[in-house]
Amino acid sequence: MPDTVFRYFPSLSSVQKEKISQLKPLYEEWNNKINVISRKDMDNFYLHHVLHSLSIAKVISFRPGTRILDVGTGGGFPGIPLSILFPESSFSLLDSIGKKIKVVNSVAKALNLENILTLNKRVEDETEKYDFIVSRAVTDYQKFLKITVKNIFEDSHNELCNGIFYLKGGDPGYDASIKTDRLIVWNVSDFFEESFFETKKILYYHEPK
Repeated sequence: MPDTVFRYFPSLSSVQKEKISQLKPLYEEWNNKINVISRKDMDNFYLHHVLHSLSIAKVISFRPGTRILDVGTGGGFPGIPLSILFPESSFSLLDSIGKKIKVVNSVAKALNLENILTLNKRVEDETEKYDFIVSRAVTDYQKFLKITVKNIFEDSHNELCNGIFYLKGGDPGYDASIKTDRLIVWNVSDFFEESFFETKKILYYHEPK
C-alpha cells in the first residue's frame, strides 16, 4: 500500500500522492506483458521499489533545476519515484534494454511526468553531464564509478556537492582506493523501520570541490 510511503513523506501534495498511488496498477499492467519487476516482488512493490528509491530523498532535497541521470533504470527506479517527489528537477532515465525504456515512457506519459527524458543506450556512450547520478546496484561499485564519473558537472548548486548516489544491499563493495572524504555511506534503516532495509545502504561519492 502507498500509505507506507505517505507515512515517511507526510508533506506530499495531493497530486504527488495520486501519482504514487497509480504506480502499482501501471506496473501490474505492464508486468503482464513484460517482466520488468519480479512477479513475486509485486506484493511488496511500494516497500521494495518506491520507498527504497525515495531513500535518496532522506539525504538530499534536489533544488529546482537540478539535472539527475538514473543509470540502469530498468523499469524506472529510482528515477520515476524521485521525479514525482522533485517535479522541478529534470531526470534522464537511461537503460540499454529497449523494452524497459518502453515501460518507462509509458508510465511517465500516464502520470504526466514532464520532467523525465529517456535514453536507450549504454552509459559508456552517454556524453552529457549532470549534477547527480543515481542508481540501484546495476554492477560492481568500483566499475560503476569509473564509467559514470565522467558525466558529473563540476559546479554544484545543491547542499551536497555533485556526485553519485548508489543504492546497494549488503556489503557496500568499495575498497580503500576510494578516499573516505569523498565517500559517505548511510544505512537506510536509519530512515525506515521495516526489516527489508536492514542491509540496505546509500553510497554517496563526490569529486573534490
